[in-house]
Amino acid sequence: MEKKILVVGGGGREHAICWSINRDKVKHKIYCAPGNAGIAQIAQCVDIEQTNINGLLNFVKENKIDLTIVGGEVPLSLGIVDEFEMEKQRIVGPSSAASRLESSKAFAKEFMIRHKIPTAHFIVADSPDQAILILERGDFGSEDEPLVVKADGLASGKGVILSANRSEAILAVNQLVNSNNIEKNATKHIVLEQMLYGTEVSLLLFADGKNFALMPPARDYKRIGNNDTGANTGGMGTVCDNDLLTNSQTQEIIDKIIKPTLEGASEEGLEFRGVLFLGLMLTDGGAKLIEYNVRFGDPETQSILLRLESSLVDICESIIEQQLENFQIEFDNKKSCCVILAAKNYPAKPELGDTIQGLETDSDKITIFHSGTLKINTGELLTNGGRVLGVAAKKEALKAALDNAYSAVKNINWKGIQYRTDIGS
Repeated sequence: MEKKILVVGGGGREHAICWSINRDKVKHKIYCAPGNAGIAQIAQCVDIEQTNINGLLNFVKENKIDLTIVGGEVPLSLGIVDEFEMEKQRIVGPSSAASRLESSKAFAKEFMIRHKIPTAHFIVADSPDQAILILERGDFGSEDEPLVVKADGLASGKGVILSANRSEAILAVNQLVNSNNIEKNATKHIVLEQMLYGTEVSLLLFADGKNFALMPPARDYKRIGNNDTGANTGGMGTVCDNDLLTNSQTQEIIDKIIKPTLEGASEEGLEFRGVLFLGLMLTDGGAKLIEYNVRFGDPETQSILLRLESSLVDICESIIEQQLENFQIEFDNKKSCCVILAAKNYPAKPELGDTIQGLETDSDKITIFHSGTLKINTGELLTNGGRVLGVAAKKEALKAALDNAYSAVKNINWKGIQYRTDIGS
């Protein structure tokens, strides 16, 4: 049955969600708030910011929206699901309490310890000054030991700094506190963490509070530069490939991480419904959990949904009805990728307003997802964010998918465009 659907957000992830809904056999009416220039090609964009919960709720009521899908972590942490459910509106996502698994790294790490989920050794500092004191006293690791320094709160992928030693870790604390890209509230607490070594994998799953269904594994390339150099970003590209995990690794993750997480959440009154993202490190000692996200990742979603054969709307409905165990979710067996094209100066303060050229390369070989774009009255398409476009492709072989994506990337241009040339390596 045709539905009215609202997607909340305006980036590449939300474009991929709208794109997936638009491919449904049933032609739904799609709205997106606030959306972007690419989303506007397939959905009606609504000028309401994702943080304006009351505005979104009023829109849903006035327009008799049947289903709301939340893209990003900020509205979830602000309690959009709680507010909508109080008003009997159908929405997919975790409660604000369950969203703390992402909105507070300290809460998440302590949750992992409570439920015996394998993760890196850590200390939570109650303030940046305390974090520096802990480091200076040598309470955490030796002087030459690599450490990870994390802002406790939401920081759009920019709140994590890898430090080669104690001195760098102290500098990292100050860098997080003084960053113009991170809200001050996010650094009220600082998490100091042991560095993990191995292969990083992202594993996402649908959950309805009782049951779960895995998506194919993906790998995100976080650093701005080739060979994983430079600053951390929200993600410069992904690949989605079943071969990233063996059957035994997948079963280990289910037994030691997924089941204890969902059971632990339920025990603590945080019954998890929506999309759960596991950032994993495959170490010599087995899989360890780096972090939770409580929604689709960006840009993982772009490569994952490219392979989804089932109806995303039907999946969302089965989550709301707690009927996931009765729904067979299907992904194709191809391999996919997404290459992010970013604005000049990203991930610092990106330059906006540059004219984008070369998008006529869009063809049946690739799919272009818009992240930060704006169309003006002249018809020109301008950069309007740090991450601007995601060029995605899928084929039977990963190399062929990457070749198609990079072939298109070479034709797209604007002043100061930057992207990695080693996604998938």
